[in-house]
Amino acid sequence: MSTEPAIVLAKSVTRVFGTGEAARRAVDDVSLSVQKGEVVLIFGPSGCGKSTLLALLGGLDRAYSGSLELFGRDVSRLSDTELSQLRGERIGFVFQAFHLLGHLSVLENVMAPALFSRDERSVETRAREVLERVGQIQLELPDLLEELERCLGSAPDATDLSFPFVLSAGERRSFTANTLLRDPAWRNKDAAGALRICPSDASALGVATGAELRLTTRRGTALVTVEVSDTMQPGHVSLPNGLGTSYGDERPGVAPNELTSLDERDPFVGTPWHKHVRARLERV
Repeated sequence: MSTEPAIVLAKSVTRVFGTGEAARRAVDDVSLSVQKGEVVLIFGPSGCGKSTLLALLGGLDRAYSGSLELFGRDVSRLSDTELSQLRGERIGFVFQAFHLLGHLSVLENVMAPALFSRDERSVETRAREVLERVGQIQLELPDLLEELERCLGSAPDATDLSFPFVLSAGERRSFTANTLLRDPAWRNKDAAGALRICPSDASALGVATGAELRLTTRRGTALVTVEVSDTMQPGHVSLPNGLGTSYGDERPGVAPNELTSLDERDPFVGTPWHKHVRARLERV
């Protein structure tokens, strides 16, 4: 058995956003150990706390309770400089958005993390070695290639007339779940998170901005307020991300997860199709 300390050792780690009645536990009493050489997958529905947990385990977020050690070092006892050095030397992040610096070249972007490293070798030499290795990788996933070939050789699935619309359940707008942990009264516009719909579809349904519709998916039903928008394509509607959470006795907006079925998901990675939910709209 290896005598090396665990790469990650978390005990009862909890992350709370907000205070008082608005307090929400994004990560609740999580304990886990990750050893060298292990591959760990963290999965769950949108909004369950995956990204928050990864930010904690990666040393990006220190506002937690419980105990967390990275490479045998207690995160709570590290200074900001020490934690930055640990991240720079031992931890790598691949974000959903790449966060590349547009004013830097590819080589300079690769070199950027070395600003926090104490390795005395030539940064540029190391960066060029890394780029060369990456350039030699050949990624071939037979199952994925077979599925791609099948899709290219077949006609699109026929539209289900009982659910003629495609709902994007969780569109990013000018607010997020984190901002809505506060009293929703601060928002004086679109407080309920309107369903956006294109003008031609709104006209066909006989509704205008401010009207109410019943939105139905295979998972559930919700009453929504309409916002007619030129940004939407015919047959497509959208609801914002981050609504449907309770604040005191209020629960403004619709929770997208309650309209999304786990049965409809990517066959390879299991991610629910939040951006392609079959839906039906009816006048109330």
